[in-house]
Amino acid sequence: MDKIIKVTVPVRVIGLISGTSVDGIDAALVEITGSDVDLKVSLLAGETYPYNPELRGKILALGAGAAIDMAELAALDDAIAFAFAQAAENIQVGHQPATLIGSHGQTVYHRPAVQEVQNVLDFNSPHALGYSLQLGRGALIAHLTGITTVSNFRVGDINIGGHGAPLVPRVDAFLLSDSLHGRCVQNIGGIGNVTYIPPRSDDWLRKIRGWDTGPGNSLLDLAVQHLTNGAKSYDENGNWAANGVPCYSLIEEWLKQDYFHLPPPKSTGRELFGVAYLHHCLQDAAPYQLNPADLLATLTELTVASIAHSYHTFLPQMPQQVLLCGGGSRNLYLKQRLQLLLPSAPVLTTDELGLNGDFKEAIAFAVLAHWRQLGLPGNLPAVTGAPGEILLGEVHLSRTS
Repeated sequence: MDKIIKVTVPVRVIGLISGTSVDGIDAALVEITGSDVDLKVSLLAGETYPYNPELRGKILALGAGAAIDMAELAALDDAIAFAFAQAAENIQVGHQPATLIGSHGQTVYHRPAVQEVQNVLDFNSPHALGYSLQLGRGALIAHLTGITTVSNFRVGDINIGGHGAPLVPRVDAFLLSDSLHGRCVQNIGGIGNVTYIPPRSDDWLRKIRGWDTGPGNSLLDLAVQHLTNGAKSYDENGNWAANGVPCYSLIEEWLKQDYFHLPPPKSTGRELFGVAYLHHCLQDAAPYQLNPADLLATLTELTVASIAHSYHTFLPQMPQQVLLCGGGSRNLYLKQRLQLLLPSAPVLTTDELGLNGDFKEAIAFAVLAHWRQLGLPGNLPAVTGAPGEILLGEVHLSRTS
């Protein structure tokens, strides 16, 4: 990074995101000082605000390919923005107000760039560029909260040929790098994504790698909902799966899926690892007559095995530490299985290094908004596949700005 900006006065920023699991809106109120190598972030408050069931159902249906008309889409966009604005208001209660919001919004569709044309774009091709749609428009959030809001972070990277994902690795680099240890920061939300951070040295930032590893909790949560007829939404601590036995024949077959062998940069979402994929897995599993615990153990093992396969196949070298974050980091059975498949590196959580794993993604978008205000790039070209660094996010001034 050639541009050096000193930020000595702390700024209060709110980060907002709802991930592919659509559990609710993660909100983080943070105090930020510094810009890059001197970046420091203090979490003042973090909370997850669940969507109301009707809104969540509409989001999940749209993400699964349900057809809606433009009026319904507009209404859904507004409803999500209202929910995000309310989360921003709530997270500030009892604290001094924030001066900036970074809102990722709710992804309802993600189409990666065609890999063959990423580096040599043919703008005459309708599929040369990727496409990613996040609902919950930032202009409305700024209007409702009276706080300048940065949103729509992915399109800047996508429009120059990148995937627009993952976007967190640059933040990971400045918050979780170490002078001695190479680290993998493994987020396990609905989808899993990894940031490989080499030890800090000359040109270390250009050696960072990152990509979506495949399913995180998405298939597990969908399976629990299927097995309980909607009575439960997830396997708490992995307790149910821990009582089962993985079917390794199925895992070996599932790991042949094309995405797992596609070299980075790459990104994915519920468009691939969603309801249809789970039904495919259930059909494959039928001949084995697995009980529910065995099925969940097998799907958990797919997440774990896809992460380990990704590291062994695509990393320049294995990490000395693995740092988990996201909802999957609370799944003790998943964490134990991952440690068994990665015996050479202790599997920890980002909490153990002082960065809250539940709200790390929300914190990241607060930082990305901070960088946008400073005029600093937010992407890492080696991660997203973009040809260069670029500012991320659209700035929406509040009515009081």
